[in-house]
Amino acid sequence: MLLNLARRLARAAIALAALLAAASVAQAQDKVLRYSFRIAETGFDPAQISDLYSRIVASNIFDAPLEFEFLARPVRVRPNTAVALPEIAPDYRTFTIRLRPGIYFDDDPAFKGRKRELTAHDYVYSYKRHYDPRWKSPNLYVLENSKILGLSELRQEALRNKKPFDYDREVEGLRALDRYTFQIKLAEPNPRFVYNLADPSFLGAVAREVVEFYGDKIMEHPVGTGPFRLAQWKRSSRMVLEKNPNYRDEFYDEAPPANDAYAREIAAQLRGRKLPMVDRVEIYIVEENQPRWLAFLNGEHDIIEEVPTDFANLALPNNELAPNLRKRAIRMVRYARADVSVSYFAMEHPIVGGYTPEKVALRRAIGLAVDLDQEIRLVRKNQAVPAQSPIAPGVWGYDPEFRSEMSEFNRAKAKALLDMYGYVDRDGDGWREMPDGAPLVLEYSTQPDQQSRQLNELWKKNMDAIGVRIEFKHAKWPEQLKASRAGKLMMWGVGWSAAAPDGDTFLALGYGGNKGQANHARFDLPAFNKAYEAQRVLPDGPERMALMTEAKKLMIAYMPYKVHVHRIWTDLAHPWVVGYHRNVFKRDFWKLVDIDPQELKRRVD
Repeated sequence: MLLNLARRLARAAIALAALLAAASVAQAQDKVLRYSFRIAETGFDPAQISDLYSRIVASNIFDAPLEFEFLARPVRVRPNTAVALPEIAPDYRTFTIRLRPGIYFDDDPAFKGRKRELTAHDYVYSYKRHYDPRWKSPNLYVLENSKILGLSELRQEALRNKKPFDYDREVEGLRALDRYTFQIKLAEPNPRFVYNLADPSFLGAVAREVVEFYGDKIMEHPVGTGPFRLAQWKRSSRMVLEKNPNYRDEFYDEAPPANDAYAREIAAQLRGRKLPMVDRVEIYIVEENQPRWLAFLNGEHDIIEEVPTDFANLALPNNELAPNLRKRAIRMVRYARADVSVSYFAMEHPIVGGYTPEKVALRRAIGLAVDLDQEIRLVRKNQAVPAQSPIAPGVWGYDPEFRSEMSEFNRAKAKALLDMYGYVDRDGDGWREMPDGAPLVLEYSTQPDQQSRQLNELWKKNMDAIGVRIEFKHAKWPEQLKASRAGKLMMWGVGWSAAAPDGDTFLALGYGGNKGQANHARFDLPAFNKAYEAQRVLPDGPERMALMTEAKKLMIAYMPYKVHVHRIWTDLAHPWVVGYHRNVFKRDFWKLVDIDPQELKRRVD
């Protein structure tokens, strides 16, 4: 008996080993897209995230009704979970969206074994979540500025009565008309509201059962209808996404412009392929430039987004792909980001904030002392251009001919401003004091990565040259973000990227109603607010452009933000990556990229 038992156990062990070996082979044959983020994620709940890297991941898990076409230029939107583009009233105040039946969420214990279909009620619920005080949505300002009828009042009632937000109360501005149709009504015209409906990391559909099942842990449990699902997550270290087995039948069908030969080649090669084409996506957090660059060179990562500036001269001499990389058939994709890199001043801070002439003079003097030429040459290795205003290239409202003090470097002028308004060295120690004699010490929040350290060195050099002391407050990026939203930082250097091709995204940084959300500086100037609100309701045209110009001039004059540069990114992809391109407004592009296993094996072996 014992002998028979031993034999059975042996056979079982052999069978198990064979099964594991087969699984290992199958896994080895999976097509995996591997690359890195240089800043850690914060989580994956559309109602709670605002940082770029969390939004990239969420965009590939959740579905918005619309999406940006990947290769189309100029940029345009098309239906995603919707059957067609929204029906828009002539006054741009009513939007009716009809959904495609038969779209399903990824399986999850919250559904208790049911196959859960996406409905109009899911979008209504998901949009309402941004108004729920519980979630402290950093993107609420976008919907508040759009003035959806009845939702702000519902939020205020919850705050006033200190009761849970009433999701079940129907409001005029956001209703499900039937199982597959929902309607949005605004108090004011918003000709560009449809762009919001193409952002899955903001207005992607979340199921109510999932939110209620996971509660405060919802940031860790994203469950969507998109092409991928979160399979593994080691916070601030590694994320693994895998194909969503419930993803609907979608096929590659992109329309490239006639003047982009590479895009046309991609479109022809991949047309008709079922999406997503890769089985998994692995993302690693690699904050330092050298290991991130080496991981790409060694073939450990398939793509490197934004070649690290430390290696730009090696990889991109004269902004051309280096011959050694060209020999390896590495593909270069170079593009201007629709973004700004800024340093903000906390407008409510007793040292750098305020609207009186001496406070404005201090901020403008600090801005004039920033040597952008050195920043671009020495730190950014010519992968950026000086910013003239807060509005970035690639969006409506950007004027390439506009010039301003924002890019001016003039230490003599900076010193004269400081002298004129009483920021002088009273005790002879070589450092300036406040007009009332109190210490003048800037506190600049920063991160512990190499590029931040290099930028800090330039800040120190620039401020030393005008006699202003500066100290640096180091913390990880997610910690700085949390403190910034709470208004606890004096100064911080961050980037701001557009999710849609419109300059309102950048003017929102200065709108008083956005304090603590987009407006980290907490700038609140009535004249600016008036111009901002007026441009928001107008269709694109000369009248709107004039108001946007007025608004950006006010931001330049009062200097709540020192806008440094607009970045130019160069991405590199190994030859086994098929279909890699960039659309700066489309973060949900992983489904449109493939891996060629034979090419990978040939190149790596």
